[in-house]
Amino acid sequence: MKAEECIFFQLAKANQAGARFWLKKVAALHLTAVQGMVIRFLFDSDRLTSSELGKKTDLDSATLTGVLDRLEAGGFIERQQNHEDRRSIRIHLTEKGRTTGEIVARLMVEANTEFLREFNVSEEVALRSLLTRIRQ
Repeated sequence: MKAEECIFFQLAKANQAGARFWLKKVAALHLTAVQGMVIRFLFDSDRLTSSELGKKTDLDSATLTGVLDRLEAGGFIERQQNHEDRRSIRIHLTEKGRTTGEIVARLMVEANTEFLREFNVSEEVALRSLLTRIRQ
């Protein structure tokens, strides 16, 4: 097997292509690719605990903390004490974060359509299914 035929090489390169593509879409908002995804998850389901957000985004605690620190410094989110469990905090979007979340949601639809434009519907469904299986 040639190195470029290795599935791990192929997956790494596909990930890089997707990350670069998404970064170009959210860079004008002064966000990284991961920050854009985190804002999108919060836009869908605001006021998550950091643990809930970590599970949804599949980010480890240390990585998520750094992302949240930068989003908070940028005025996109606020951390508030969780009144149901004082050992945890809830993350919520600020007004700037909600406005940005609306834009990110729109950009995500546009980016998915553009990125997958070479695939027909059945190929796209198959690709998404295969990627889900790999992640599991």
